[in-house]
Amino acid sequence: MDKIIDYLIFANDMKTLIIHPEDKSTDFLKPIYAGIESKKVITGGYNSFEIKNMMKDYERIMMMGHGTVNGLFAVGQFIGFPNLIIDESFVDILKEKNNSVFVWCNADVFVTKYNLKGFYTGMFISEVSEAIMYDLYNVTDEEIDISNNLFSNLVGENIHLPSDIILGKVKTEYGKIKQMNEVANFNYDRLYSSI
Repeated sequence: MDKIIDYLIFANDMKTLIIHPEDKSTDFLKPIYAGIESKKVITGGYNSFEIKNMMKDYERIMMMGHGTVNGLFAVGQFIGFPNLIIDESFVDILKEKNNSVFVWCNADVFVTKYNLKGFYTGMFISEVSEAIMYDLYNVTDEEIDISNNLFSNLVGENIHLPSDIILGKVKTEYGKIKQMNEVANFNYDRLYSSI
């Protein structure tokens, strides 16, 4: 319990850099960081050098959007980045952070490959087309929206906690809909933390 109290005191003042490339299809992730007071959100317009320099000044880095096993997609929003904005060239800086957030498809491969710390997702279905790729053919837009919104709201409500506790709290509440929502059932098994 003392660990949580100490962390909460620290988390209230934790400077957070959020990298969330502008993309309407991932707007549902905004509640994750909406309640963070000491934050800078970047959605595009910077180059690699500028982002790496910014990262040095923040205790926590949150990265979210679409991505692959190799990193977070730039979605054409960043200078000089046609494909990925976060890739292996950022690993040395990210290794210095102990409470990062990696929310993109297959971020788990990136995080485990480089032994990074924080809360992260594996393959995360957030669109009907992704559901179909994983043989979930009867998924509706409504099911996707319910899953997306619940996930983001739960992470946002608990973002001030250590990553292992975020994971536990999110899985407890998100798990309540997995029996009636194929998407939540799929995503539930692909939520992780490392400390």
